[in-house]
Order: sequence, then C-alpha cells, then structure tokens
Amino acid sequence: MENEMFELADRLKKLREIKKTREEELKTVNGEIQDVEIKLSDMMVDTETQSFNRSGTLFYLNAKTYASAVAGQKQELFEALKTNGFGSLVTETVNTNSLSAFVREQMSENDEILPAWLEGRVNVFEKTIVGVRKAK
Repeated sequence: MENEMFELADRLKKLREIKKTREEELKTVNGEIQDVEIKLSDMMVDTETQSFNRSGTLFYLNAKTYASAVAGQKQELFEALKTNGFGSLVTETVNTNSLSAFVREQMSENDEILPAWLEGRVNVFEKTIVGVRKAK
C-alpha cells in the first residue's frame, strides 16, 4: 500500500512538472504565433494581397474589432448601455475564488455553519486535493 502511494506521489509530481513545462512552451509558441501573424498580415497589406493558397491552406486577411471598457469607466459604460437600450449586454458576475473565500470567512465566523441568508443561494462543497511543494 505504501509503495503504491509513493508511486502515485511520484507520478503526480512528474505530471505537474510536465504540465508546467508545456504551459511555458505554449506561452512561447503563442508569442511566436502572434509575431508571425503580425509580420504576415503587414506583408499582405503592404502587397495588397487579400488571400493566397500555400500547401493546401488558404491564408486570408480578416479584420476583427475588439472592444473593452476604458479603465475606470466600467460603471459609466454599463449605465450608458442600459440608458440606450442595450442593458442585456451587462451581466453581473462574482469571481469564484472570491466567493469561496468569502463563504469560508462567513462560515468561520458562524461556528462553521453557512449563514441562513446564504442558504439555498450558494453551493458549498469540499474537495480534497494533494498539495505539492518542494521540501526544505
């Protein structure tokens, strides 16, 4: 039994190391993709090339518009959207980690019982995980 536990611990450690390495590789590859996309799109614009085929793949220019609230103007944007009939775009959210921390705090102040005003409004469950860190 103990031998199997150690094997599982070693496997978990190795998998987390592989995950970390692959996440770092993914960040690198995503950065390279972004750089190449910028260079290729600039070159296509400069040469007035809308699209081309290369090795069975179609490459084409595609302009997308992205928008985000101006820093510090989120509430004003929400009010403007609501005032102009676009309130359906506005949604309230609560960060899951923040809500979990808040609920833990409320329970610790209430003899580890969920306060009545939160009953039926939040799901509370515990998940046991194995923490891993470098030994000192």
